Amino acid sequence: MVSFSRMLPFLQVFIFAFGAMIGSFLNAVLWRLRTKESFLYGRSYCPKCRHRLSVFDLVPLFSYLLLRGKCRYCFLPIGSSYFFIEAVTGLLFLMVALTSFPVGAESIGAVAFANLLLGWFVVSVLVIVFVYDLRYMLIPRSITLPATVLALAANVALGMDIAHLVIGVAIGGGFFWLQRLLSKGKWVGGGDVYLGLFMGAVLGYPLILVALFIAYVAGALIGVSLMVIKRKTMKSELPFGTFLAAGTVFTLLYGQVILGWYMGLL
Repeated sequence: MVSFSRMLPFLQVFIFAFGAMIGSFLNAVLWRLRTKESFLYGRSYCPKCRHRLSVFDLVPLFSYLLLRGKCRYCFLPIGSSYFFIEAVTGLLFLMVALTSFPVGAESIGAVAFANLLLGWFVVSVLVIVFVYDLRYMLIPRSITLPATVLALAANVALGMDIAHLVIGVAIGGGFFWLQRLLSKGKWVGGGDVYLGLFMGAVLGYPLILVALFIAYVAGALIGVSLMVIKRKTMKSELPFGTFLAAGTVFTLLYGQVILGWYMGLL
């Protein structure tokens, strides 16, 4: 058992820094998924001049700020998304921890710690999906499919009700598979089906319904807003995987609260 409340200020800083470090790794994953390179091997390099980066160039957040958003070697600008992905991942890691162990919690048991690690893994996968679909209008099934298997196995091992998991996976995958079948692939892509499976394996039933509802409401609101300001038209495509990823993260953090509030209204 690890004392939580006594170390809370230190842990908050540590968890944010750890999340930012993972965010730096996710930046490399996003780039190498696009270039078809392995993200498990090979040194990081500048995408502009391809110069290998040193340890000092890879300090999360600080390197970007100290270098003023430019490569140390070719002086060309580095996209601000690198900084924001690190910062957001750090914040999400901290939010997962604080949601799992609110202020006042006295200790962290082995099962709770395993759930925390699973939450961090899920958030990392969803950051990749969010950014990759936003940039390229594509959901990388090479990430979501193995992540689904891992999340499913982890949730079973951690004691989640198997029936709820099976129903969640069936709803998540089946919902998008049916849309793809009826529209002959015009409404959703194959990547959405695999992402739906992942959502079900992570959330189970009934939280999968909460995540889908949030994603569709957010997608509709943003889509209409973009049409109002004439950035999109009725025929424009939206990166819906981005909304699904955001909805899943929000449900992972606050789904039980939302579900409890809704059930109280019935």
